[in-house]
Amino acid sequence: MLNQIQKSYIAGFLDGDGSIYVRLKPNRTYRYGFQVSPYIVLFQSQKDRVNFQKICNLIGLGYLRIRKDGILEYIIGRTDALRDFLKMVKPFVILKKEQVNLMIKILNMKENIKNKNDFIKLAKLVDSFRDLNYSKKRKKRTLTP
Repeated sequence: MLNQIQKSYIAGFLDGDGSIYVRLKPNRTYRYGFQVSPYIVLFQSQKDRVNFQKICNLIGLGYLRIRKDGILEYIIGRTDALRDFLKMVKPFVILKKEQVNLMIKILNMKENIKNKNDFIKLAKLVDSFRDLNYSKKRKKRTLTP
């Protein structure tokens, strides 16, 4: 269990060097032809790997990846881990408060898909991340009935 200071530090790290996003990827093996993939990623230069590893170990919910450009990514992608992380940082996050709330809403909705209309509502929520996050590569993928 992390104390309040540790939780607030991690929330600040997310605000400054983190990303919260959801991808809607075409995948024919899924019921409605798309896979909903939520992620939280923390970034750091490989130059400070030792200290970043300490933070990652403290969180204990994801895995560390080294990009080809020397950036370290701590990736949280499992639904249960995402929920735990969001619950931990929600009271302390400032800059990404809207993303945290939207991700919680998406995770809840994702678990309760009963029909195509429910999935389309979820896809529209996923698209709404476009307005909260900056990305040069993002493609809007709104589904229509």
